Amino acid sequence: MKIWQYGVTFASQNYKLTKTFPKSEIYNLTSQMNRCSVSIPSNIAEGSAKSTDKHFKSYLETSLGSAYEWETQLEIAKIENYVSETDYKELKDSIQQLQRMIGAFIDRLNN
Repeated sequence: MKIWQYGVTFASQNYKLTKTFPKSEIYNLTSQMNRCSVSIPSNIAEGSAKSTDKHFKSYLETSLGSAYEWETQLEIAKIENYVSETDYKELKDSIQQLQRMIGAFIDRLNN
């Protein structure tokens, strides 16, 4: 699935970013952002194995929640000056694209 592939690529981008964070954040923001980014494609994958669209939709909603949570954490990383303006803009665009993709997928399952 294209949405899953995009999510995996996004998680990889996240790991590249969080490797640059201060060591003092390893159990805080770094860990949280890593878990959120991995949760996005993981929930898409797990949901795709469910037998009904209703169950799949639930996993997609969890994935979408993780995407919004990650976006909030990106904002905090920017405030703390852990992210360059260029990386911030690129990653903000990526997470918002992923949010739109997940939202559209949910809409298709609703119809």
